[in-house]
Amino acid sequence: MLYAIIGQDAPDSLARRVASRPAHLARLQALQAQGRLLLAGPFPAVDADDPGAAGYTGSLIVAEFPSLAEAQSWADAEPYLTSGVYETVSVRPFKKTLPA
Repeated sequence: MLYAIIGQDAPDSLARRVASRPAHLARLQALQAQGRLLLAGPFPAVDADDPGAAGYTGSLIVAEFPSLAEAQSWADAEPYLTSGVYETVSVRPFKKTLPA
């Protein structure tokens, strides 16, 4: 089943985000290599592809996991969470409808 993992950034976490990004991307690339990643990306703090110093407010990851518990376990080990980029993370079942 698919799960949406939504991380909300802590205030003033841009430097931690930049430092933790290689580890974060490596985990996402592993999911992609396994054919389990549907999409992933950040929420810019301003209406721009590159928000610069404004940074980001969080991220969305939609990926396939065998269960909610396994999706939660994966999210709990997310480098953005363990390094303090994310203030909170929620994991919810997700049903892709469109595009078919």
